Amino acid sequence: MGSKLKPRVGAVETPPTRVLTGDQARRSLRGSTWYLLACGVVGPPLFVLTVLIEGATRTGYSPWRHAISQLSLGSQGWLNITALIAFGLLTLGFARGLGRVLHAGPGSRWLPRLIAVFGLSLILAGIVVTDPGLGYPPGSEPTYTLQGLVHSVAGLVLFGSLSAACLVLGRSVAGDPRWAGWARYSLVTAIVVAVFFIATGVTTALDQNEILSPAPSGLLQRVSLFSGLAWILLLAVRLMRGKGWLQ
Repeated sequence: MGSKLKPRVGAVETPPTRVLTGDQARRSLRGSTWYLLACGVVGPPLFVLTVLIEGATRTGYSPWRHAISQLSLGSQGWLNITALIAFGLLTLGFARGLGRVLHAGPGSRWLPRLIAVFGLSLILAGIVVTDPGLGYPPGSEPTYTLQGLVHSVAGLVLFGSLSAACLVLGRSVAGDPRWAGWARYSLVTAIVVAVFFIATGVTTALDQNEILSPAPSGLLQRVSLFSGLAWILLLAVRLMRGKGWLQ
């Protein structure tokens, strides 16, 4: 005779992920939640536009070679500092919106947290400015300070949390027909963010040691970050339209 399996003592069962229909989601989207999600639509393009304009107009600055954070140096550095902090605050708002619309499953806990860490890292990267290097600002000598080290750690956390957020969403929606294509898209974005960030570090080191100069470190960093920002933008648009909320 067969016997029923008894659940293990202390075992914790992960609640299944439930998806609201578009109409249900739109009815649930009230008040400030809509504006919080909109932060994920407004922030990325404004930041990218600022970076592109600043990078193209700064004397001695090369988007091919120099990091985005180096735009915080020099007399016009306040523009990039302001952009980083403002984008960070908008990202925190988007993370709050995510927390309101995701209520069950692993993605509901970790996705808002990782996006919040990403936002805090942006703010820290804006407050704690990087060191001069690779000939920018013009006429400056490379320096290595504690402030620069803190900025580098903030950058590591920034790109790491962004890549991890993509992975978490990809895992949460895998096999869900309402999110067709998003699992693969999120996985690819996570890989692009991580791989190009690592490549940025490698080429920067080669440039600093005059092995490969000028190296395309700035370009590689932009591919990494802008790929992740496009993912945030598209996710925010999808959620604002009430498509496939995870509940």
